[in-house]
Amino acid sequence: MSAITKTLCPYCGVGCGLEAVDERSKEPEGFKVRGDRSHPSSQGMVCIKGASIAESIARDRLLYPQFRASLDDPFRRISWDEAFGLIVDKIQSTIATIGCDALCVYGSGQFQTEDYYVAQKLFKGCLGTNNFDANSRLCMSSAVSGYIKSFGSDGPPCCYDDLDLTDCAFIIGSNMAECHPILFNRLRKRHKKDANVKLIVVDPRCTQTAAVADLHLPILPGTDIHLLNGIAYLLWQWGKCDRAFIDRYTNGFAVFQSVIQDYPPEVVAKHCGITTEALEIAARYWANATNVLSLWSMGVNQSTQGTAKVESIVNLHLMTGQIGKPGAGPFSLTGQPNAMGGREAGGLAHLLPGYRSVLNPDHRAELEAFWQLPSGRISPHVGRVAGDIVRGLETGEVQLLWIAATNPAVSLPDLVRLKKALRRSPFTIYQDAYDPTETSAYAHLLLPATQWSEKTGIMTNSERRVTLCRSFQPPKGEAKHDWEIFAEVGRRLGFAAQFPFQNSSEVYAEFVQITRDRPCDHSGLSHELLDKEGPLQWPYPADREHHANVQESQRLYSDLQFHTPDRKARFGAYHGHGLAEPPDENYPYILTNGRLYGHWHTQTRTGRTDKICQMYPNPFLEIHPKDANKLGLQPEDFVLIKSVRGSAKLPILITEAIAPGVVFMPMHWGALWAEDAEINALTHSHADPDSKQPELKACAVSLEVIPKVTN
Repeated sequence: MSAITKTLCPYCGVGCGLEAVDERSKEPEGFKVRGDRSHPSSQGMVCIKGASIAESIARDRLLYPQFRASLDDPFRRISWDEAFGLIVDKIQSTIATIGCDALCVYGSGQFQTEDYYVAQKLFKGCLGTNNFDANSRLCMSSAVSGYIKSFGSDGPPCCYDDLDLTDCAFIIGSNMAECHPILFNRLRKRHKKDANVKLIVVDPRCTQTAAVADLHLPILPGTDIHLLNGIAYLLWQWGKCDRAFIDRYTNGFAVFQSVIQDYPPEVVAKHCGITTEALEIAARYWANATNVLSLWSMGVNQSTQGTAKVESIVNLHLMTGQIGKPGAGPFSLTGQPNAMGGREAGGLAHLLPGYRSVLNPDHRAELEAFWQLPSGRISPHVGRVAGDIVRGLETGEVQLLWIAATNPAVSLPDLVRLKKALRRSPFTIYQDAYDPTETSAYAHLLLPATQWSEKTGIMTNSERRVTLCRSFQPPKGEAKHDWEIFAEVGRRLGFAAQFPFQNSSEVYAEFVQITRDRPCDHSGLSHELLDKEGPLQWPYPADREHHANVQESQRLYSDLQFHTPDRKARFGAYHGHGLAEPPDENYPYILTNGRLYGHWHTQTRTGRTDKICQMYPNPFLEIHPKDANKLGLQPEDFVLIKSVRGSAKLPILITEAIAPGVVFMPMHWGALWAEDAEINALTHSHADPDSKQPELKACAVSLEVIPKVTN
């Protein structure tokens, strides 16, 4: 490794720049990590996860391919040649006997863009199945569908500099202080520096984010649309709408206006569990601001009305002209480090590379021609999303499941059902850097993949900033890059012409060609340019000098021209329907969940980092003092928490930070890290009809005191 290698943090979607410093003479891991001051997204800042990443790199690594014919058998080490032979034979026999729809892949925002792209070319192109979905389905798919419905295309229109320019930040469904800490620190500096800057936080919990807000709206779970429509009602009543903007740049306002008439303050306050005064303050802050920036994450997206919630946020921006200018706009905060890159590369079951749709015949034809495949090879049908994959395993329609760079045996909802389905899988491939994980227990074939430090490739963060991440360590054992594994399978299936790639630079060079003139245009980018210039934002067309708005690529829609047929943005009109599973007499509490500052998803990395495990040694359940008193609970008592689907046992944390009737538990603990503490043993799989994103954020539960054991 060179003395200093510039790369990107492999945790959240903030995309903080890191420098890996050669310390082989001092550090047991061979390197140390520090923030990259030259990276424009993070400006040298780094959180505990990024700062401690070196601890986890070499621990519990999967080093060699392993196979077992039955889940009841032990694994045995095999060669890569044998592993590829097993995969190719199974794919060929499955297609011959059942068809390509029996093949499914479940990937991850941990992929680099090159990994995503090669997988799409293999499965959606060469094999003719759109059954590629990813954990972005659990994370960002409602934001994707909301942006498409409102603007005609995916793509967050804002940038991180807007945090320094806004005078009203509206955070809803996001605990930024813990989940996107570097961004929140930047926003907080702006907030503390200028007393005129207002911070509104909408969250059922008084999180670290809400604790410093000018206004905290602790709405009841599931009432987001009521709140957003209530703010819209007041803005309209007060004459604070930008009628010139609405008339010139939008459609659908009349229908939206008729819907919001049902949301006067007294109705909204009752539904949301807040005061009319608080609602009016929020609307007044928005109305009086010059630049309003809204920010959201899983608390909005993970809902059966996730798409409608996203559109309802956008509605407020459209009715007040708060988009396409510095410091303003609707800003979805990405969860995974390369979830944006996955969207660009087509890494969900309804997408194709270059922000194309599998339902669009022109889009399919463009890719078939580019990939030199027969006309009609790409399926015109949306592939199986995560929930459909589970149902396909249950019915026997799915015969091969290939999971890569993610841990669904912890992260998918309704785990009891999921684990039964995984046990029914005739052939599951699990491709990851670590072993064991909870998912490896359900695999027939284990494939060792390179880790973040061992691979070179592209990642795109939440502000559409594209970073080249250089490797600085050799692969461990016999690990291979994810794109390399998919490409070799493609070649062995007879598609050698489609997979000529010798390195990830060649993969990216092909990918950028098919983004030309698309909303996510990367055509002017390359590994070489990014290595020379540093991280750059898309759109970045090859002929930049001929694009009048190229200097405005920091933000989308600065020309107020949207990607709809008439170039106008669209209002979405929705009523709030509440939770998919509201509490009842048998399950009287609402369970919500989220991340902690130090942990990441299912602890595949952070559970192997001593410093972080010391910060959070155990899972817990937050409960309000009123509910604790009702149940006769004392601090650190244990409770049995049950839903219709499953149960967990947790120590309690009594706190007024949670509302009465609502309880909270963190999402990170799977079976490897704690006993009976899996949040998704409780959650349900009801999903948004547009985004297919499950409502992981809320389900109905009961609580029972677990008696203390006495000697």
